Amino acid sequence: MRELTKCEPGTSAETVTSFAADDPIFAGHFPGNPLVPGVILTEALAQTAGIAAASGYAEGARPLFLLSAIRSMKFFRAVRPGEQIELRAERLAQVDDLVQFRVEASVKGERVAEGQLVLSGAAKSADAPE
Repeated sequence: MRELTKCEPGTSAETVTSFAADDPIFAGHFPGNPLVPGVILTEALAQTAGIAAASGYAEGARPLFLLSAIRSMKFFRAVRPGEQIELRAERLAQVDDLVQFRVEASVKGERVAEGQLVLSGAAKSADAPE
């Protein structure tokens, strides 16, 4: 479940999400000591950045934004099932179809991850939903 809580079109976005204890991502990560994999947190942050990037375009003209590079990513503590994760993305720079974002994840106001991600705009297929 992901919920958009704030969006400044083309500039920034904030979302919240959580993962239920029975989510399949916890099956092997780690038995008896489940935690949200860093790659899943990074993907959630990239999706939040994608919302910010896409919101700067008119409906029908929005490219699909794909994660192109992880400039840096740090994890400060494990995130557990059921914890509400606040995700933030703020655009730092853009060159043509490449957009760089500063991203941060926190739980109850405590920073759990931060980094910089680069997204690239790509044309959507004709049957892709807006």
